[in-house]
Amino acid sequence: MASVICDMSMSLDGYVTGPNDSRENPFGDGAGMLHDWLFNDPTDDDRAVLREALDRCGAIVMGRRSFDKNEGDGGWGDGGPLGDTPVFVVTHHAPTRRYPAVFTFVTDGVRSAIEQAKATAGDKVVGLHGATMMQQGLPLGLVDEISVHIVPVLIGGGTRLFETLPEGIALERVSAIATPAATHLRFRVRR
Repeated sequence: MASVICDMSMSLDGYVTGPNDSRENPFGDGAGMLHDWLFNDPTDDDRAVLREALDRCGAIVMGRRSFDKNEGDGGWGDGGPLGDTPVFVVTHHAPTRRYPAVFTFVTDGVRSAIEQAKATAGDKVVGLHGATMMQQGLPLGLVDEISVHIVPVLIGGGTRLFETLPEGIALERVSAIATPAATHLRFRVRR
C-alpha cells in the first residue's frame, strides 16, 4: 500500500511560506526563493530529487487554503499541481462550483482524505501538500516520511512546517544531499 510523505521546501528558520500569503502572493512575502532550487539553474542532484518525487507520487492530499491559492487560471490551470495526479482536498464544506475531475473534496477530515488517497495511489506515494496537512497527519500516525528541502534563507515569519506538533516524534534520517540551492533531507517516521 502507498506510503505518505510530506515533501516541502523550507527556509532555515522553518518557514514554508512567508507572511501575507494569498492567491496573488502564494509563497508570501520574502519566500519566493523557497522553490528556486526547482527552477533557477538546478544541479543534477536537484533534478534527481525532484524527478524521484514526481515519479513516485500517485496522489496528493492538501488543504482547502492551498487549493484556493493555486487552482485554475493563474495557478495550475485545468489540472492539479502534478497535472492529472489525483488530489484530495480537505475542507469543511465541499464547493458548489464544479472543478476538474482530478479534485476530490473530502469533508470528513485528514484521515479520510489520506485513506482515499492511499487507495487511489496503489503502490505509489501519497504526497501531503501544505503545513496544515502534515501537522494534522503526523500526530495521527499517518505520515511515513518527511522530506524537506532546506533553502539557505531566513524568512522570519509566515507559516512554519513544524509549528503545532506534539513532543517526542522520533525520526530516522534516510538521506541528505547538499547542493548550492538547497539541502535535501529525507526522514522516516519511527513507529
